[in-house]
Amino acid sequence: MVIDYRIKQIGNFTDKIGQLVSMLEHTRAVTINEVSNLSQGDLDYLPNDRSNSIGSLLLHMASIEFVHQIISFEKRDLTASEYSRWGMALELGEKAREGIKKQLLKFYLEELSQVRENTLALLKSKNDSWLFEENTWDNGVPHNNYYLWFHVMEDEISHRGQIRTIKRLLLNRKTN
Repeated sequence: MVIDYRIKQIGNFTDKIGQLVSMLEHTRAVTINEVSNLSQGDLDYLPNDRSNSIGSLLLHMASIEFVHQIISFEKRDLTASEYSRWGMALELGEKAREGIKKQLLKFYLEELSQVRENTLALLKSKNDSWLFEENTWDNGVPHNNYYLWFHVMEDEISHRGQIRTIKRLLLNRKTN
């Protein structure tokens, strides 16, 4: 996979949304490159009893993006059904350690891809002014759609750092 190291306007999107898509796609390409050779055992590895596995972190990335689709495009919270589907990956922790495992990389990549495909379709329907539309969380803190999608990238990049740490621990385990 060739990773593009330029932030640029992407066709079929307005200017700022196209640049946002460029950043989202770069972030995802680097993540996919980082995990491209991992086995199911690597994806399930837990360095300790409080860690998250690489597989659960990948599914978490998909869940965060899905939740931000709901918040930014539909202006609502998850339904009970959506929470049932995504809650474990969203929250991580003990339930995720128990429930997110025994999947091949293909499973996680397909989840990431399906959610991203929907994100891109939804973003095509918006213009740059949508990015700056303001809303307020229940606690009174204002936010805009641009921040929500920045957070999707920020969260993925942060968890990719965790993935790199887990990969180093895996390498140490395999060489000792």
